[in-house]
Amino acid sequence: MNTTLIINGLETQACFKDDEVESLHKPLLALFAEKQKALGRRLVVFLAAPPGTGKSTLVSFWEYLSSLDETLPAIQALPMDGFHHYNEYLLANNLKQHKGAPQTFNVQKLTNALRSLQTPGSYWPQYDRNLHDPVENAIAVEAPIVVVEGNWLLLNQPEWQALRSLCDYSIFISASPEQLFERLIGRKIRGGLTRDQAEEFFHATDGPNVLCVLNHSQSADVQLRMCEQGGYSLC
Repeated sequence: MNTTLIINGLETQACFKDDEVESLHKPLLALFAEKQKALGRRLVVFLAAPPGTGKSTLVSFWEYLSSLDETLPAIQALPMDGFHHYNEYLLANNLKQHKGAPQTFNVQKLTNALRSLQTPGSYWPQYDRNLHDPVENAIAVEAPIVVVEGNWLLLNQPEWQALRSLCDYSIFISASPEQLFERLIGRKIRGGLTRDQAEEFFHATDGPNVLCVLNHSQSADVQLRMCEQGGYSLC
């Protein structure tokens, strides 16, 4: 299945194999719908994974796929990036160079936002890639199923572990560090860096984050693996 998705305001071409759609993604969406109906309220799903695993594209694809089936409730993606500390805070605390690491996120703010998801009129912040800072209340939360996606949602550290009680269902995507290296290097080169600059950034930032997510995340209700050729499978 080929489709054009809008992610962070940009068009992205996505391709998922038909057999993967039928055997994995549609059953997952049906499971979400079943759980949401049983709860009788908004279902909150965590999608945690290392950088480079295509989290944003995957959740956008689920949004699209659910829109094709009128028997399924709507799904809405809620990215975690809007909970970065503001650059002013990062600079004041000598954290700017570590932006994206766990300590550069406002976990209390994320906790409060997750709690508010069960109240009418909820809003969610969004990370602005032009400002390089969050924009508050940028996303109106409307769907009965929301998928919160980010690197650290299942991190095995006390303040992050506390988020688990605010999640109804969790999914984790694993991948080989070598595969993610090539994907993340390619992403930076497409963004304008040279190969040397991209590799330097990986070893300083993306690489440590990849290993931290893979080695220090809690177990999830469902574990997926990103295949070498792209796409996903159940572990």
